[in-house]
Amino acid sequence: MFYNKFMDIHQLRVFVNVYKERSFSRAAEAVGLSQPTVSEHIKSLERELRCRLFDRIGRTVIPTEEGERLYTGAVRLLDEIEALKEEVLSSERQIRGEIVLGASTIPGAYLLPSVAAEFKAHHEGVSFEIVIEDTAKVTEMVRTHQILMGVVGAKLTPADLNYEEVAEDEVILVCRPEVLRDPAITDLGVEDLKTLPFIMREVGSGTREAFEKYLQSKGINIDDLNTVATLGSTDAVREALKAGLGVGYISRVAVRDELTRGELKEIRIEGFSIQRRFYLITHKKRSLPRVYREFRGFLLRKVV
Repeated sequence: MFYNKFMDIHQLRVFVNVYKERSFSRAAEAVGLSQPTVSEHIKSLERELRCRLFDRIGRTVIPTEEGERLYTGAVRLLDEIEALKEEVLSSERQIRGEIVLGASTIPGAYLLPSVAAEFKAHHEGVSFEIVIEDTAKVTEMVRTHQILMGVVGAKLTPADLNYEEVAEDEVILVCRPEVLRDPAITDLGVEDLKTLPFIMREVGSGTREAFEKYLQSKGINIDDLNTVATLGSTDAVREALKAGLGVGYISRVAVRDELTRGELKEIRIEGFSIQRRFYLITHKKRSLPRVYREFRGFLLRKVV
């Protein structure tokens, strides 16, 4: 193991931030130090360890092999120190701290805000940041230790992460009535999918992945469909649907109001049934701070 009794814990925190940010200036901002101070901390570590931790290429820093190895041990050590602090301060009953959550679009927009608000009502000392990205991006952020916890719509790297089911959702096909040749039609056959103008989600979206799996089960390749647009968010798809651009697959909860008002209609397709699950993800090798553990338990109790 690289670290020893002479190594400064503060230097390790600086190192971890440089590793995450791939930038001395951004790391300095994150830890509240000047850039020269951050540079000196890294140089001091490199002198102590007698190896180079980063290659400096312009304004970008790239971890060396030794830097990669140090990062793994540094993260583990800093987690252990936080756990020790919690143990020492366990007599303090109040839950406090910031929770940074990654979330794919549907849980980030429709699930987590209300749960976070209710949790905060019980614990005033807690604040939240919800980072909304696609499932692939959130998964990668948790896997590479950029964040501790996320909620996503698919299991992508089960070998690295813990997945706990928190909710179910239904993906449905919808459009404005006039998009169909016969607006009165509500039921179509599988082959009719190839005749419709489709609005797609971007690659990496959990919603798109669920739709692709359905198509594969029916022997249809997604490239066989008439794609008129590929959009990067549920809100963008919803607005395109409302504008009459085409047919789209979308979470039922995201268009609940439009369906009720008759602005959009659901199209039933033979055998089309996409029930999907949302999962709370954490890294198997990371120890969650107390405030995260409390929120995890609260979320699982509230949603499942």
